[in-house]
Amino acid sequence: SILGSVRDELDPSELSDESIVEHAVTRHLAKLLPVVGGWGGPSASAASSGRTRPRVIALVGPTGVGKTTTIAKLAATFKLRQNRTVGLITTDTYRIAAVDQLRTYANIIGLPVKVAMTSDEVADAIASLAHMDVVILDTAGRSQLDRTRLDETRALVDSARPDETHLVLSASCAEPVLLKTLDRFSIMAPDRVIFTKLDEAVTCGVIPNVVRSSAMPISYITMGQEVPDHIEPADANRLARMVLSGTLVDSDSTPRTAHR
Repeated sequence: SILGSVRDELDPSELSDESIVEHAVTRHLAKLLPVVGGWGGPSASAASSGRTRPRVIALVGPTGVGKTTTIAKLAATFKLRQNRTVGLITTDTYRIAAVDQLRTYANIIGLPVKVAMTSDEVADAIASLAHMDVVILDTAGRSQLDRTRLDETRALVDSARPDETHLVLSASCAEPVLLKTLDRFSIMAPDRVIFTKLDEAVTCGVIPNVVRSSAMPISYITMGQEVPDHIEPADANRLARMVLSGTLVDSDSTPRTAHR
Protein backbone atom coordinates (compact mmCIF):
# COMPACT_ATOMS: atom_id res chain seq x y z
CA SER A 1 0.00 0.00 0.00
CA ILE A 2 2.77 2.41 0.94
CA LEU A 3 4.90 1.57 -2.08
CA GLY A 4 1.92 1.96 -4.39
CA SER A 5 1.19 5.40 -2.98
CA VAL A 6 4.81 6.45 -3.36
CA ARG A 7 4.96 5.26 -6.98
CA ASP A 8 1.81 7.24 -7.75
CA GLU A 9 3.09 10.33 -5.99
CA LEU A 10 6.63 10.62 -7.37
CA ASP A 11 7.73 11.18 -10.96
CA PRO A 12 10.39 8.94 -12.61
CA SER A 13 13.30 11.22 -11.73
CA GLU A 14 12.22 11.35 -8.08
CA LEU A 15 11.80 7.57 -7.98
CA SER A 16 15.44 7.21 -9.00
CA ASP A 17 16.58 9.32 -6.04
CA GLU A 18 16.96 7.08 -2.97
CA SER A 19 16.71 9.92 -0.45
CA ILE A 20 13.48 11.24 -1.97
CA VAL A 21 11.94 7.77 -2.01
CA GLU A 22 12.99 7.12 1.59
CA HIS A 23 11.51 10.44 2.72
CA ALA A 24 8.22 9.68 0.96
CA VAL A 25 8.02 6.15 2.40
CA THR A 26 8.74 7.50 5.89
CA ARG A 27 6.01 10.10 5.54
CA HIS A 28 3.41 7.55 4.41
CA LEU A 29 4.46 5.09 7.11
CA ALA A 30 4.13 7.80 9.77
CA LYS A 31 0.49 8.24 8.73
CA LEU A 32 -0.11 4.63 9.78
CA LEU A 33 1.24 5.33 13.28
CA PRO A 34 -1.33 7.42 15.18
CA VAL A 35 0.01 8.84 18.43
CA VAL A 36 -1.71 10.55 21.31
CA GLY A 37 -0.86 12.82 24.12
CA GLY A 38 2.45 13.67 25.54
CA TRP A 39 2.37 14.23 29.22
CA GLY A 40 -1.09 15.74 29.00
CA GLY A 41 -3.09 17.86 31.37
CA PRO A 42 -5.75 17.37 34.00
CA SER A 43 -8.43 14.77 33.66
CA ALA A 44 -10.73 15.59 30.75
CA SER A 45 -13.67 13.99 32.54
CA ALA A 46 -13.01 16.07 35.65
CA ALA A 47 -12.77 19.26 33.64
CA SER A 48 -15.99 18.60 31.76
CA SER A 49 -17.99 17.66 34.85
CA GLY A 50 -16.58 20.20 37.27
CA ARG A 51 -15.48 17.44 39.66
CA THR A 52 -12.26 17.57 41.59
CA ARG A 53 -10.63 14.34 40.53
CA PRO A 54 -7.11 13.29 39.65
CA ARG A 55 -6.17 12.13 36.20
CA VAL A 56 -6.48 8.35 36.59
CA ILE A 57 -4.22 6.26 34.37
CA ALA A 58 -4.56 2.46 34.27
CA LEU A 59 -1.99 0.11 32.77
CA VAL A 60 -2.99 -3.39 31.71
CA GLY A 61 -1.17 -6.09 29.81
CA PRO A 62 0.27 -9.59 29.79
CA THR A 63 3.05 -10.82 32.04
CA GLY A 64 6.64 -9.87 31.40
CA VAL A 65 6.13 -6.69 29.37
CA GLY A 66 7.66 -4.35 31.97
CA LYS A 67 4.44 -2.83 33.24
CA THR A 68 5.62 -1.99 36.76
CA THR A 69 8.88 -0.46 35.52
CA THR A 70 6.88 1.59 33.01
CA ILE A 71 4.67 2.85 35.84
CA ALA A 72 7.77 3.92 37.77
CA LYS A 73 9.02 5.79 34.71
CA LEU A 74 5.67 7.53 34.23
CA ALA A 75 5.38 8.42 37.91
CA ALA A 76 8.94 9.76 38.14
CA THR A 77 8.49 11.87 35.02
CA PHE A 78 5.18 13.32 36.21
CA LYS A 79 6.67 14.25 39.58
CA LEU A 80 10.26 15.21 38.83
CA ARG A 81 9.87 16.77 35.39
CA GLN A 82 6.23 17.86 35.26
CA ASN A 83 6.00 18.97 38.92
CA ARG A 84 2.78 17.07 39.54
CA THR A 85 1.64 15.22 42.60
CA VAL A 86 1.33 11.50 41.92
CA GLY A 87 -0.22 8.56 43.76
CA LEU A 88 0.15 4.87 42.94
CA ILE A 89 -2.29 2.01 43.36
CA THR A 90 -1.35 -1.63 42.79
CA THR A 91 -3.67 -4.59 42.46
CA ASP A 92 -0.79 -6.94 41.62
CA THR A 93 -0.86 -9.15 44.69
CA TYR A 94 -0.34 -12.33 42.66
CA ARG A 95 3.29 -11.94 41.62
CA ILE A 96 5.89 -12.58 44.29
CA ALA A 97 7.37 -9.28 45.58
CA ALA A 98 5.36 -7.23 43.07
CA VAL A 99 4.02 -4.91 45.78
CA ASP A 100 7.51 -4.57 47.27
CA GLN A 101 8.91 -3.67 43.86
CA LEU A 102 6.42 -0.84 43.39
CA ARG A 103 6.87 0.33 46.99
CA THR A 104 10.62 0.49 46.43
CA TYR A 105 10.14 2.72 43.40
CA ALA A 106 7.57 4.81 45.31
CA ASN A 107 9.93 5.30 48.28
CA ILE A 108 12.79 6.39 46.02
CA ILE A 109 10.60 8.88 44.14
CA GLY A 110 8.67 9.92 47.26
CA LEU A 111 5.16 8.83 46.34
CA PRO A 112 2.25 7.33 48.28
CA VAL A 113 1.26 3.83 47.23
CA LYS A 114 -1.96 1.96 48.03
CA VAL A 115 -2.62 -1.78 47.74
CA ALA A 116 -6.09 -2.86 46.61
CA MET A 117 -7.38 -6.39 46.20
CA THR A 118 -11.04 -5.77 45.39
CA SER A 119 -13.07 -3.34 43.33
CA ASP A 120 -14.26 -1.56 46.46
CA GLU A 121 -10.69 -1.17 47.67
CA VAL A 122 -9.68 0.32 44.33
CA ALA A 123 -12.48 2.88 44.55
CA ASP A 124 -11.52 3.68 48.16
CA ALA A 125 -7.88 4.10 47.17
CA ILE A 126 -8.84 6.50 44.37
CA ALA A 127 -10.90 8.51 46.87
CA SER A 128 -8.02 8.65 49.35
CA LEU A 129 -5.75 10.05 46.61
CA ALA A 130 -8.28 12.58 45.34
CA HIS A 131 -5.94 15.45 46.19
CA MET A 132 -3.32 14.19 43.73
CA ASP A 133 -2.88 15.48 40.19
CA VAL A 134 -2.27 11.99 38.77
CA VAL A 135 -3.10 8.50 40.04
CA ILE A 136 -1.58 5.50 38.25
CA LEU A 137 -3.13 2.05 38.61
CA ASP A 138 -0.89 -1.00 38.31
CA THR A 139 -2.59 -4.30 37.50
CA ALA A 140 -1.34 -7.87 37.58
CA GLY A 141 0.06 -9.22 34.35
CA ARG A 142 -2.37 -11.69 32.82
CA SER A 143 -1.97 -14.41 30.28
CA GLN A 144 -4.01 -13.59 27.21
CA LEU A 145 -5.29 -17.18 27.43
CA ASP A 146 -6.71 -16.88 30.98
CA ARG A 147 -10.19 -15.45 30.50
CA THR A 148 -11.14 -15.74 34.20
CA ARG A 149 -8.18 -13.64 35.35
CA LEU A 150 -8.80 -11.15 32.56
CA ASP A 151 -12.38 -10.70 33.77
CA GLU A 152 -11.11 -10.12 37.31
CA THR A 153 -8.72 -7.42 36.12
CA ARG A 154 -11.44 -5.79 34.04
CA ALA A 155 -13.62 -5.44 37.16
CA LEU A 156 -10.76 -3.78 39.05
CA VAL A 157 -10.03 -1.38 36.21
CA ASP A 158 -13.71 -0.52 35.79
CA SER A 159 -13.95 0.41 39.46
CA ALA A 160 -11.16 2.97 39.00
CA ARG A 161 -13.06 4.72 36.19
CA PRO A 162 -9.78 5.59 34.45
CA ASP A 163 -9.39 8.55 32.13
CA GLU A 164 -6.83 6.54 30.17
CA THR A 165 -6.32 2.79 29.88
CA HIS A 166 -2.99 1.86 28.31
CA LEU A 167 -2.40 -1.63 26.96
CA VAL A 168 1.30 -2.37 27.50
CA LEU A 169 2.90 -4.52 24.79
CA SER A 170 6.49 -5.62 24.31
CA ALA A 171 7.89 -4.73 20.90
CA SER A 172 10.15 -7.79 21.19
CA CYS A 173 7.21 -10.22 20.98
CA ALA A 174 6.15 -11.96 17.80
CA GLU A 175 3.29 -10.43 15.85
CA PRO A 176 0.85 -13.37 16.33
CA VAL A 177 1.31 -13.11 20.10
CA LEU A 178 0.67 -9.36 20.05
CA LEU A 179 -2.43 -9.73 17.89
CA LYS A 180 -3.83 -12.40 20.23
CA THR A 181 -3.10 -10.11 23.18
CA LEU A 182 -4.96 -7.26 21.49
CA ASP A 183 -7.96 -9.50 20.98
CA ARG A 184 -8.12 -10.87 24.53
CA PHE A 185 -7.40 -7.58 26.34
CA SER A 186 -10.07 -5.74 24.35
CA ILE A 187 -12.54 -6.61 27.14
CA MET A 188 -10.79 -3.97 29.27
CA ALA A 189 -11.51 -1.31 26.65
CA PRO A 190 -7.96 0.06 26.39
CA ASP A 191 -7.83 3.30 24.44
CA ARG A 192 -4.09 3.55 23.75
CA VAL A 193 -0.96 1.42 23.53
CA ILE A 194 2.46 1.60 25.17
CA PHE A 195 5.25 -0.27 23.38
CA THR A 196 8.07 -1.37 25.69
CA LYS A 197 11.49 -2.95 25.15
CA LEU A 198 12.23 -1.32 21.80
CA ASP A 199 15.90 -1.78 22.69
CA GLU A 200 15.35 -5.57 22.71
CA ALA A 201 13.33 -5.77 19.49
CA VAL A 202 14.99 -7.33 16.45
CA THR A 203 12.83 -5.08 14.26
CA CYS A 204 10.23 -2.39 14.84
CA GLY A 205 8.19 -3.55 11.85
CA VAL A 206 5.65 -5.23 14.13
CA ILE A 207 4.53 -1.84 15.51
CA PRO A 208 2.61 -0.49 12.47
CA ASN A 209 1.09 -3.93 11.85
CA VAL A 210 -0.23 -4.18 15.40
CA VAL A 211 -1.40 -0.57 15.59
CA ARG A 212 -3.24 -0.91 12.31
CA SER A 213 -5.06 -3.96 13.71
CA SER A 214 -5.87 -2.29 17.01
CA ALA A 215 -7.10 1.10 15.77
CA MET A 216 -5.57 2.54 18.98
CA PRO A 217 -2.99 5.32 19.08
CA ILE A 218 0.43 4.88 20.67
CA SER A 219 0.96 6.89 23.85
CA TYR A 220 4.52 6.11 25.00
CA ILE A 221 7.51 4.00 24.07
CA THR A 222 10.23 2.66 26.35
CA MET A 223 13.72 1.55 25.42
CA GLY A 224 15.70 0.49 28.47
CA GLN A 225 15.54 0.05 32.24
CA GLU A 226 16.58 3.49 33.50
CA VAL A 227 13.95 5.37 35.51
CA PRO A 228 12.76 7.86 34.36
CA ASP A 229 15.00 8.35 31.32
CA HIS A 230 14.00 5.48 29.07
CA ILE A 231 10.44 6.55 28.32
CA GLU A 232 9.05 9.19 26.01
CA PRO A 233 5.81 10.15 24.28
CA ALA A 234 5.42 8.38 20.95
CA ASP A 235 6.42 10.33 17.85
CA ALA A 236 5.09 9.02 14.54
CA ASN A 237 7.98 10.29 12.40
CA ARG A 238 10.62 8.86 14.71
CA LEU A 239 8.83 5.50 14.89
CA ALA A 240 8.60 5.41 11.11
CA ARG A 241 12.35 5.97 10.86
CA MET A 242 12.90 3.15 13.38
CA VAL A 243 10.82 0.78 11.27
CA LEU A 244 12.82 1.59 8.15
CA SER A 245 16.26 1.63 9.79
CA GLY A 246 15.74 -1.46 11.97
CA THR A 247 17.31 0.26 14.96
CA LEU A 248 16.61 2.92 17.56
CA VAL A 249 17.10 6.47 16.31
CA ASP A 250 17.12 9.75 18.18
CA SER A 251 14.84 12.61 17.21
CA ASP A 252 17.58 13.87 14.86
CA SER A 253 17.61 10.49 13.04
CA THR A 254 20.94 9.46 14.56
CA PRO A 255 21.05 5.65 15.04
CA ARG A 256 21.52 4.62 18.67
CA THR A 257 23.57 1.48 18.06
CA ALA A 258 25.15 1.70 21.51
CA HIS A 259 21.76 0.86 23.02
CA ARG A 260 21.35 -2.32 20.97
